[in-house]
Amino acid sequence: MSSPVTVLVPHTVGAEILSGVDGLDPVVYDPEKPLPDEAAHARVLVAPFLAGSDAVGIIEQVPNLELVQLLTAGAETWIGRLPEGVGLSDGRGAHGGATAEWVVSVLLAVYRHLDRFVRAQDRGEWDYHQTEELAGKKILIVGAGDVGQKTRARLEPFEVETALVGRTARDGVHGWDELPALLPHYDATVLIVPLTDETRGMVDAGFLAAMPDGSLLVNGARGPVVDTDALVAELTSGRIRAAVDVTDPEPLPAGHVLWSAPGLLLTPHVGGSVPLAMRRAYGVAAEQLAAFAAGDAPPNLVTGAY
Repeated sequence: MSSPVTVLVPHTVGAEILSGVDGLDPVVYDPEKPLPDEAAHARVLVAPFLAGSDAVGIIEQVPNLELVQLLTAGAETWIGRLPEGVGLSDGRGAHGGATAEWVVSVLLAVYRHLDRFVRAQDRGEWDYHQTEELAGKKILIVGAGDVGQKTRARLEPFEVETALVGRTARDGVHGWDELPALLPHYDATVLIVPLTDETRGMVDAGFLAAMPDGSLLVNGARGPVVDTDALVAELTSGRIRAAVDVTDPEPLPAGHVLWSAPGLLLTPHVGGSVPLAMRRAYGVAAEQLAAFAAGDAPPNLVTGAY
């Protein structure tokens, strides 16, 4: 009988969940301290949640590493930085529901002017006026994966018209090459795409110019998907509005122009930060590592990750 696979885990709750998977021996580590002795024979590293680029250096302490398991769908920090032969599995499917809920929340907040009312409350002012509404809007969702699908499902009860856009066209999904023709016809464009060489800066001045006057850009993807200067220019002109959970740079430094940009609702990357986030993430990780322990490829294995 083969020995269990030693898995380095950054959370106690993760070790608890993974200990129930046959063939795994989870060992808790602290990302801020030297790894425990078990790192010498560990084959799997579960990366810290929302790890920055500095976290990649952890792998130097794991000489027999075969797989890095992520707790988020975003893999941009790790792609291209792993030794040849070390696989990368992402956390796709863990945070889709929570992120989709954030999208619906900011759409409602913007269209019902909740940010304006909160500011009026701070001033002690009764700012009665008619607002817009989400019902009847046309929403374009760029990204047809788990989050995109869940976003569309959560928007359906609000009597909106939605369309999905993916890398390639398929039944019920438009292809990215159709974006220039689609953008002018939607009240809001929601970004739910991974950060890749293809998506970095995809929302540039031309993309934004194609959106109609008064429309809304919602970024629940990654900050660098949007050209910050181009977005600031459009917001400053007052032609469009935006709601973003991610920025470039991130965290947003004090004094940055986005803090005071007109027509912007800004949240600090909290789309997936809910009480059950870790348990959901480790539920996905358990499925991936169960396959690995059985000698199979994890279902969420990222191609071209070296």
